[in-house]
Amino acid sequence: MATTTTSIGGDGGGGGGGGGGEDRVMATAQQILKSLNTPKEVRDDMLLIFSSFDNRLSNITSLVNSGDSKREGDRFEAAEKVILRWDSGQGASRNSLFWEDAPDEAAEYLSAVDDILHRMDELSIQSDSAKIVERAENAIQIAMSRLEDEFRHMLIRSTVPLDAEHLHGSIRRVSLSFASHEGENSDEFESFADVDRGSGIFHERGVSLGDDLRVDLINPDAVDDLKEIADRMIRSGYERECLNVYISVRRDALDECLVVLGVEKLGIEDIQKIDWKSLDEKMKKWIQAVKVSVRVLLTGEKRLCDYIFSGSDDSEEACFNEIAKGCVRKLLNFAEAIAIGERSVEKLFRILDMYEALAYVLPDLQAMVPDEFVIDEAKGVLSRLGEAAKGTFCEFENAVRSETSKKTMLNAEIHPLARYVMNYLRLLVVYSNTLDELLEGNDDEDSRRLGDDGGENLELETMSPLARRLFSLIASLESNLERKSKLYADDSLQYIFLMNNIQYIVQKVKDSELGKLLGDRWVRKRRGQVRVYATSYLRASWGRLLSFLKEEGTVGSSNSALKLAALKEKFKNFNAGFEELYRVQTGWKVADPQLREELRISISAKALPAYRAFVGRHGSQIENTRHAGRYIKYSSDDLENYLLDLFEGSACVLNHLRRKSSS
Repeated sequence: MATTTTSIGGDGGGGGGGGGGEDRVMATAQQILKSLNTPKEVRDDMLLIFSSFDNRLSNITSLVNSGDSKREGDRFEAAEKVILRWDSGQGASRNSLFWEDAPDEAAEYLSAVDDILHRMDELSIQSDSAKIVERAENAIQIAMSRLEDEFRHMLIRSTVPLDAEHLHGSIRRVSLSFASHEGENSDEFESFADVDRGSGIFHERGVSLGDDLRVDLINPDAVDDLKEIADRMIRSGYERECLNVYISVRRDALDECLVVLGVEKLGIEDIQKIDWKSLDEKMKKWIQAVKVSVRVLLTGEKRLCDYIFSGSDDSEEACFNEIAKGCVRKLLNFAEAIAIGERSVEKLFRILDMYEALAYVLPDLQAMVPDEFVIDEAKGVLSRLGEAAKGTFCEFENAVRSETSKKTMLNAEIHPLARYVMNYLRLLVVYSNTLDELLEGNDDEDSRRLGDDGGENLELETMSPLARRLFSLIASLESNLERKSKLYADDSLQYIFLMNNIQYIVQKVKDSELGKLLGDRWVRKRRGQVRVYATSYLRASWGRLLSFLKEEGTVGSSNSALKLAALKEKFKNFNAGFEELYRVQTGWKVADPQLREELRISISAKALPAYRAFVGRHGSQIENTRHAGRYIKYSSDDLENYLLDLFEGSACVLNHLRRKSSS
């Protein structure tokens, strides 16, 4: 240790020339510290180490600290001048620090704020710096006022308006439509919407968003500057002011986005006054808006909050929560009004669309929004939309059961009720997953009582909740159509009406997802019912006509004149009956081409052999009399051709050119 001390003492040795040697030692130590350019904490540690070698180095601490204080003071003075310059004179007249063509000025200002904050940290541990602390706090207050304004203006200036056209081009729409049919709905069926007229049924389910759909909510060039300002305000203790500005501006921006998306502030009273066509448009816009708001806008807002306030987890959460809350509640208010509003069958599809849209975004909402009250509100509205959908479906079921119009279809064609219900159900099954979920545990009692045999009851038990309700509903429709068939006085026309309508129902089931829900057995049973109606029609319509071809009165008689008269009467009655049947039934309409052809074939198979046999047995007796053409007016080929005119919906009259009578 003595060697070390002598070495440091230098030229004079011992105590001689000690003053000059100490100066050189101090100067050398200071030069070492200065050249290392180390932080103050590290320099203090090194000074302690130097002091342990020689007690003469203990004075260097005060010297170095004195130099540090001077440099810190100079930096503070310069930073303060920058802040004050922008608070008065030329700087104060400038609109913004953050001009794109002058980035150095903004950097200088932010650096000045950093220097003052650093100086305040240094002064906080000194007891004799009250005046400097007051100056620093004043400078920071001025700077924060400036930065708060800059933050607000930059947020407003850099907000990117929502481009609805671009957004619409990025959205996939899902539409459902069915071929049109010139329906004959009338005011008699005003309890049902006019779905089958003109362009047919068309229902746009809403929108489907791609996972990669993103929009810029704020100009990307401004985001880093916003973060720089937010960092300084939070470090300066102005976090609340910063958050208030951000929340206010971004909440207004989201409100503007909702306006662009077509979301209006409507209460239950307003909605009840709106006609259905206008309300349907508003509901469609809401469905798009809720998906875009959560999956695009709020997701984007969350990313912005997380980045701009990344230095403070509490700020990130509080800021986004306040912004999201207002947007979500505006969306939920409309859905709530729809859910508790008046129920009518035409609203069901749109309510289901709204339910599915809200259910679709709810997981994202739960992941983003920490406010449990808001999430509970969303869940409550979703539940009420589900109840509204179930209630509206029940309204539809009741309307089908209780529809009591008395007007008959002119040509026994398909009834508007059947058209409406089946097209309605074809749309409804698209929502089968959602409806199964909503109807679970709420099976209609009627569906449990349906079925006329154990096999059908067993089949019902294996069906989904929606399938059981549809089974019940179509059975109600069939019962209603059965009652309506009784409005026709002609038994034959009753069966044509029932054939037309049951065949229509079967075809609608077969050609859609209804077939999968109801099953092949259901289809086979209804087809069998159509055949039963066809048999009943043949018996009612052709049985009486063919009774004229029976042999009663033409065999076993010894009086040839009476026998001939009886034959003539039979041919005459047959001709008159056939002509009347032809006139009437050419005006009847069997809509399904295959059913129409099968019915004609069945008639031919029943009538032509009987007529051919009767003419074969007795024709020669008539041919040998005067005016034979009055009695045997038609050959079997004639009848076969005339049968092709039946059921076309256009009444015809036979103008038969009678054959010349033989003398």
